[in-house]
This record gives sequence, structure tokens and C-alpha cells, in this order.
Amino acid sequence: MAKVKVADQSADLSAPQYYINREVSWLGFNERVLHEALDPRTPLLERLKLLAIYSDNLDEFFMVRISGVMEQAGAGVHPETPDKVTPVKQLEIMRSHLLEKIALQNQTFEHELRPELTKHGVYLQNYHDLTQEQLFFLKDYFEKRIFPVLTPLSVDPSHPFPRMSNLSLNLAVKVTDPETGVERFARVKVPSNLPRFVGMPEPLCTYKGKPCVWIGVPLEQVIAENLGYLFPGMTIVSHHLFRITRDADFPVLEDEADDLLLAIAKEISKRRLEGFICRVEIESTMPADLKEGLMRELGVGSDRIYEIDGLLNLRDLFFFLSLPLPELKDKPWTPLVPPRLKPVMMLDDEGNRNYSEHPPNFFAALRDGDILVHHPYESFQASVQEFITQAAVDPKVLTIKITLYRTSGDSPIVKALITAAENRKQVVALVELKARFDEANNIEWAKKLEDAGVHVVYGIVGLKTHTKTTLVVREEGDNIRRYVHIGTGNYNPKTSKLYTDLGLFSGQEELGADLSDLFNFLTGYSRQKAYRKLLVAPLTLRDRMEDLIRREIDHAQSGGQGKIIAKMNSLVDGRIIRLLYEASQAGVEMDLIVRGTCCLRPGMPGVSENIRVISVIGRFLEHSRIFCFHNSGQPEYYIGSADWMTRNLDRRVEAVVPIEDPKLIKELQNILDVLQADNRQAWEMSSDGTYTQRRPLDKEERGTHATLMAYALKRDSTT
Repeated sequence: MAKVKVADQSADLSAPQYYINREVSWLGFNERVLHEALDPRTPLLERLKLLAIYSDNLDEFFMVRISGVMEQAGAGVHPETPDKVTPVKQLEIMRSHLLEKIALQNQTFEHELRPELTKHGVYLQNYHDLTQEQLFFLKDYFEKRIFPVLTPLSVDPSHPFPRMSNLSLNLAVKVTDPETGVERFARVKVPSNLPRFVGMPEPLCTYKGKPCVWIGVPLEQVIAENLGYLFPGMTIVSHHLFRITRDADFPVLEDEADDLLLAIAKEISKRRLEGFICRVEIESTMPADLKEGLMRELGVGSDRIYEIDGLLNLRDLFFFLSLPLPELKDKPWTPLVPPRLKPVMMLDDEGNRNYSEHPPNFFAALRDGDILVHHPYESFQASVQEFITQAAVDPKVLTIKITLYRTSGDSPIVKALITAAENRKQVVALVELKARFDEANNIEWAKKLEDAGVHVVYGIVGLKTHTKTTLVVREEGDNIRRYVHIGTGNYNPKTSKLYTDLGLFSGQEELGADLSDLFNFLTGYSRQKAYRKLLVAPLTLRDRMEDLIRREIDHAQSGGQGKIIAKMNSLVDGRIIRLLYEASQAGVEMDLIVRGTCCLRPGMPGVSENIRVISVIGRFLEHSRIFCFHNSGQPEYYIGSADWMTRNLDRRVEAVVPIEDPKLIKELQNILDVLQADNRQAWEMSSDGTYTQRRPLDKEERGTHATLMAYALKRDSTT
């Protein structure tokens, strides 16, 4: 083991040079996503998907983060942040970065991926490159399917500039009245409820007379080439595409709202049209006079204009993943049933051993010990969903309590809760109405749950409920026993196939009692501040995490080994970062696996030279949180819903649980070992905030996700 360096601890750890700006760090994360799209080792259609993810991420970043910095800059305020970068300077840095990377994104699609698609029989064409027969089809398609949906809006003294919805794609059209010679401006919205790409039907799905997999054009080109239908008798001078992004954050004063559900529903409807415009994307071919007129009408300066050389709104590239080209995608992965939840072996009537079609009793399995599941390698349906489904129909179950932060539109979890209520069980669902961009979905489910008789509560004023917990209370003989699920991810079967998350199922009495106390804190007037095992934010989590870090400092200073391994989505909190610097100075070794934003600078002499940071970006989105404290050879492991961000530690309800079973600890350590050994998807962070992707020197790629899928298959074959 390399000798650990101990610093003289003379550095001022509050100095801004030791902290990376949060927004700049996030841009670096999204750049790593973009890099995966640029990497030829990534399958072609997955590269298109990653370009779409990059765009989708940017949309949210503008709507929430950049718009917020714009408001700060406009108000002349400078919130105190560890890096001390002013809002005005942040905007300059972010725009410079984005102009370069967005150009790279579009160049990659137009000049590399779009031509590459044609080699596999996929042709995204320009309108006039199609055959006469194909153009006839598009004309008929326009008349029957598109034209009835369109509404051209003119702009003149009697028609003010129209209000445009967030993320809407629009055509700015110039027309001339041939009788008067007067030039007019109109806006035509590209309908978002129609397919973005119009494909040819099978008889016309050909290129140069040969059959192809898919051939089509963007919807906006079909509209643009048929503008004469919208402006009969007028001369079409020009048309150019633009897209607007609005501020999408909204404040809701919970203590002043008589009905939180109605208050948030009202704000959602306003967000689409009333947030200020923080970005306008335009075609690079748009002439200066039209561009200036558009800026004037929208009330934006040139600093909010992004000229795009190519297709606008690349998040619509998700479409191409639906094409029947499996060789251009990642190999399909079917999550496996966790070993202890597999259907049991039974004897049939003839004495033959066969698997039962039914899974084992979940509660009996938990009486044999805790179960740890790892999604998407292991099935959400066969674990989390099965746990709640069995509880809903089990006649011995009395109560089910659950926190719902995000769930899917056709949630089987919610359906199971409704079934439980219909079976006359007491069901409590804490629905977080303030889960950003899922507010409308959560409102819909909250109403359905209430209609079914579920007790629906909306949490605590001033705090988001982000914890992922379920409590099941079951009558067993003369006793009452509690069973729990505590996880790192949402109760969402769709994202469980894309996000890596962990979940603990347990029948431990202390955890059951802790969750009972937590739900009483969430639903009633409990002032519970002490928990047996659970670490709860904003009550005990920060203090305990800081104590655990200080304990490693004490071990290092007393001549022992201090070591921390922590995996999370984001590391932002200034207090935690400063404490990690102190730990590094004391000789504590730290390996931090931070997928996204990281405001800590590793490897700085005298400050953080014992800290290493990697980010893993790949097929799945790393979402699980794992914390390991070496504790002088008696390590403690925790999983939970919280990152080391100020909002998670101080302004959200979070739950982090210790993992104590040696077998489960071994599973967590294996996950951490695989992540640290990654030489395909891992990026190493330098002290200047830049990242370098690891490359296999021995020509053997060790990607985290491929390795863990192989591990799951091997374990499945032996159980």
C-alpha cells in the first residue's frame, strides 16, 4: 500500500480556489454524456440516443439552473457559494462552453451519424431529395393529417405577437401580399402531438429504387413546403425554424396555500406559457433582419440566442431507437429474479421436481434474513413490485405506508395500493407534489389514490420528501411484525430498467420501528429526532455523516488507517467538502465515485492529494448511493436516497440505512470494486475540474455495466 501523505494543514480551506462551480461541473457531466455519443465503440443507435439525452439534459438545465442564474444576474444579487463565482461570470462561462459543445453535437449528427445511418438503410432526407411518388404521399399526408391541426398566427397591429409554449418548435414565416407589396410575419407552431419524423409507407420505403429500413423527413419540412395551404393568395418569402425555452421553476408558498394540490396544479399550467424565455434556438440560415425582429418580439438579447447548423431539437432522436436494427443497439438485458425470490422447487403429482409458477412468500423469505436487490441487474417487478403486490392481497397485512416521489404513468405500484385499499387495509401514500417535472403525474395519481380510499398526504411544509421507503405491518399469530423496503431509487418500473439502484428488504424490528416513527413525522405532528438505525434528513443524517468522516480522521491521526469510499450522484455541500479536505490532510484515503456534479477538487497538494474522484457514464445511469467507512478494519456500509448536497442534507426528507449482513456487505463491496476497476466507462477527475477517460492498457475492457451483468448471469446460473 502506498504511503499516505499527511499535510501541514495550513491551507485556508474556505478559499474559493478549492471549490468548483456547481453549474460548470454539471456541464462537464453532460459533456461526458456527449462523449459517449461521439465514441465509435458505442453502437450507432445508442449514439443517437445519447445525443437525445444530451439535449434533454440541456433543456432541463436551461429551464431550472441557467434561468435561475439569469434571475440572480438580473437582480444584481450574488448568492454566497464556496467558489465565489458571480452569476454574470457563470453565464459567460456556460455560454462559451455550450456554443462549442452544441456545435460539436450537431456536427457529429449531420456529418457523421446521419451518413452512417444510410449504410444501414436508414435515410433521414431533405424534402426535395425524395422521389415524385414519395412527395405525392407527403402532400396527401399533409392535407389529411397535418393541415387540420395547424393554426397560423399573424403578427400585425391588430394581432400581437403570440404567446408560445415552453420547448415549442416554430416556423417564423415571411409572406408578401402581392396586391399591396406589404411584407408580413407569421408564426406556425410545429405540432408536438404528431410524429417529428414522417416515414414512408412500405411500398414507398425505398432509396434509389432499393428497399430500405426507413426513409423519411422532419415534420417541419413537410409543413414548410406546404405553407401555401396556410396562406392562400400570399407569396411565401422565407421560413425559418426556431425553438424557445422558458424558465420552468416555480415557487409555491405551502404555508399560504389553502390546498397544495390545487396550488401546484395552477402553477403547472402557468409554467408552460408564463416563464420568461431563457433560450432561443434558431436555424443558422435565419437572416439578420428576421433574427432581430424575433429577438425584439420575444424580448431577448443576443446572449440568449443559439444558432443551430442543422436539425433543431435533437432530443427527438430517441425515435431512431425504435427501428428494427438490433445489431445497432446494446444487447437486450432482461433483469433477473433475485436468488431468494425465485419460484420454489416443488414436487408435482408424479413426484417430478418442477418450479412453482408462483414466487415464494415474501414475508417468509424476510424472516430468514435481509434481502438486497440491485436494479436493473435484478428485477424490480420480482422484488419491489412483488413485495407491495403480495402485501396488498395478503389477508394478514393490516397496513401499507409508502413514499412516492416519482412513478410511472401506468404505475403497477399505485394499482397495488388501490387494490390494498379495496381489500380494506389501511394504506397511506405520501405523494411528493413538488417532484420537478413530475408534478402533473403525481397530482393525477394522488387523486386516484384518494378516490380509492387511500390516505394521501403531501409531506412537510418547506421540505421535499425524497426518501424511498415502504412499511408493511402484518399480523402474525398474537404479534404484529413490520417489514420494510428502503431504497436509493424511485418506485418507477420504467426507470428501474435504466437506472442503477439498490434496495434493502428487511424484517428487522428496529428498522420497522424507525420507519413507523418516520411516517409519523411525515404525516402527523411528531417531533421525533432520534432513530435507532436509520439516518434521516434533515434531522440526523448530516451530523452522523460528519461524525463518520471525523471518526476516520481520528483513526488516521492515531496511527491507524482512515479510508472512505462513497458513491453518489452529486457532491456539492460546502461543509462536507471542507471536512473531506480536512480528512485528506489528516491522511484519510478517499475514493469518491460521483456521476454528475462534483464541486470538490481532488489531488491538490496539501489539501486533497489523498482524494480520488471518478465518474462512470455508460449504458445505465448510475443512481445508487453507497457510503463505506473503513472504521479501523470494521467497516460500516450505508445505502440511501441522499447525495452529499445541501438540499439533500438540510431541505429534504431522506433516509439512509446501514447494511449489516456480511453477505450483503460483500455484495456492496463487489459493486464498489467493479466501479473502481472500470477502464471503459470511468472518467478520472483532475484538480482543475477536467476529466480524462480511462483506456484499457492491457486491451481487456472492464466496463462496469457489462461486468455486473455478467456477474448477475453467473450468479443466476448457480442458484
